[in-house]
Amino acid sequence: MPYLHSELKDKQRRVRGNFHENVSTRIHRALSWLYRAELCDDDPDAKFLFLWISFNAAYGQEHESFYNSETELFSRFIHRLVELDNNKELYAILWQQFTPHIKLLLNNEFVFQPFWDYQKELITEAQWQKQFQNERGFINAALANQSSEKVLCVILRRLYTLRNQLVHGGSTWNGAVNRPQLKDAVAIMENIVPIVINLMLDHAIKFMGKPSYPLIGPFKPKGNSSEG
Repeated sequence: MPYLHSELKDKQRRVRGNFHENVSTRIHRALSWLYRAELCDDDPDAKFLFLWISFNAAYGQEHESFYNSETELFSRFIHRLVELDNNKELYAILWQQFTPHIKLLLNNEFVFQPFWDYQKELITEAQWQKQFQNERGFINAALANQSSEKVLCVILRRLYTLRNQLVHGGSTWNGAVNRPQLKDAVAIMENIVPIVINLMLDHAIKFMGKPSYPLIGPFKPKGNSSEG
């Protein structure tokens, strides 16, 4: 059972007093979007988007020169989370609870960006299929070795493609064609995102990066900073 917003919000109020403003703002924003996602059980498109915004609020930070892409930024973020996951909660999601969802998602070409690059005639059919097979081999090795970090990073890259489809108007709201991947995406994200926020609450000093859009104005999240 994933952590609920109410549980995490209560915990935030107890521990935020000594948080640096940077992490306080990011956690506060992530919690706000997690709450909004919980109100969308009848709308998986909206639920997935709000969960992704919550995740983005948590990992998003001012880009340093060594980040070559958005996916590299959240890959580094996941590396830190897995290191700090002493209770193996992320591990449990990957290897005990959601393995069938994950395997279906990772074998779905519709959340694999090179497949869409082929549809746009940016690469050949042979190229996207070769990349798909190569990544499948990488995934199978990671699954066999139960490498939580590698599998999580691949999952999130796939979900980033789904996020782009929705945000950029590349799919129809409540459309029939993307239901399987959306169902799997929601099932995974609604469990991962609360764990991400909980780990940040437990290890706030490890997440000091500045938010991409700093809070400007008189209202600041409590803990050196209070949006509420």
